[in-house]
Amino acid sequence: MEEPDQELGITESKEHSTGDWYAEVVQKAELADYAPMGGFIVTRPRGYAIWERIQSHLDGWFKDTGVQNAYFPVFIPESYLEREKEIVDGFDPEVAWVTHGGYDELEERLAVRPTSESIITPYVSQWVRSHRDLPLRVNQWCSVVRWEATETKPFFRTKEFLWQEGHTAHRDREGAWEETMTRLRQYERLYEEVLAIPPLVGRKPEHDKFPGADTTTTVEALMPDGKSVQGGTSHYLGTTFADAFDLTYADTDERERTAHTTSWGLSWRSMGALIMTHSDDQGLVLPPTLAPQQAVIVPIWGDQNRAAVLEYARELRETLSEAGIRVHLDDRENRTPGFKYNEWELKGVPLRVEIGPNEVADDELTLVHRPDGETTSIPRAGAAGTVDDHLETIYAKLYAAAEETLEAGIHEAESRAEILGTIGEQGGYVKAGWCGDEACEAPIKDAIAAEIVMVPLDRDEEPIHEECAICGEPAVETAYFAKTY
Repeated sequence: MEEPDQELGITESKEHSTGDWYAEVVQKAELADYAPMGGFIVTRPRGYAIWERIQSHLDGWFKDTGVQNAYFPVFIPESYLEREKEIVDGFDPEVAWVTHGGYDELEERLAVRPTSESIITPYVSQWVRSHRDLPLRVNQWCSVVRWEATETKPFFRTKEFLWQEGHTAHRDREGAWEETMTRLRQYERLYEEVLAIPPLVGRKPEHDKFPGADTTTTVEALMPDGKSVQGGTSHYLGTTFADAFDLTYADTDERERTAHTTSWGLSWRSMGALIMTHSDDQGLVLPPTLAPQQAVIVPIWGDQNRAAVLEYARELRETLSEAGIRVHLDDRENRTPGFKYNEWELKGVPLRVEIGPNEVADDELTLVHRPDGETTSIPRAGAAGTVDDHLETIYAKLYAAAEETLEAGIHEAESRAEILGTIGEQGGYVKAGWCGDEACEAPIKDAIAAEIVMVPLDRDEEPIHEECAICGEPAVETAYFAKTY
């Protein structure tokens, strides 16, 4: 058989050159390419298929909890954006503006949405008249543009990115806070049950919350290189946007009251976390929950047994497919089995099924796990159930490895020197007492580009230490310092 002139393997090291390794995996596993404009990417079908599966899980959970999908314009009039001053101040350096339509200069500039509170809330205010209209929940799947990416890292940092953004209105704080927590727990569930990544759950410090929000909650995921990924955020907005856009309702006593609102979003940064967490120096590694192909059958034949091996392989493909397993039979004539092994390992297929004349003779299958190469022979009888069990085992292996990374990556410190030394040498999260003053983050951020990524969700939780690790004043809460993507 003829081998193609193509370098399949990954040449960079995940441990020693993480950035180059990541870019190589993304491109060689056919997830994305770089666009001609700096800061943008082209998402290839294999990459988009993973995003669609993430989308499918979340979308179903959203709809199960009362959310309806809608779609709003990509452009937001400048006057709408300015009605909520905090969001303008928060996003102004990142907003892309449209000033011309064809040859004509527009009378009013249009912002390319950096987020949609300022275009969605005005319409929600028209749709809500009475307490009977509440709660109102809408979500849109769309792209947004934030002109802040300096160096493109596909899925992690691009000027345009895909996400979902949910927006809800409620009668009071209690209802809105319950909504905020519902979405936060759904994001946590996505990481645990779909992405095979155990996250930390908390809230952002006051100086890093969403512009205009009362509280920003977050799920944070630790990468193997010691950096944290903000995996999804859910914001309790209070009445900030409702006041700005006159979102009121007639209560049961006929009195007019201001609604409380939330917004929540998860982007394809979750895909970046997925790739970075599980993949290795052989290429992409995907959990079975998200893999476009969960299993690939590779037949191994000679001239004397080709027909028997292929018939056996095709029958198995039908058996697995009928059981709901996403399976692909690689029966290409012009590729050796070794080439096929390498190609499907590179593309992240969780399970390889090898069928040669020995398997046919013994009525067996050989299964090989992608994450670690564990090889098992199983009977052909009951193959669908056994393969499904192996897919669950593979998911558990990926989760356990990520959990080990997280557990080993949480440290404590009681001084600025300890914070800097621990993050500098080991990475990960460093928990320290914090007085609540943003100024105490600056010495860490300036020295090693680490920041406070979260504080505990429970505001009444006692700080880990009595004194702020930076200034020595009484600590009011625990800060988690880390470098970030």
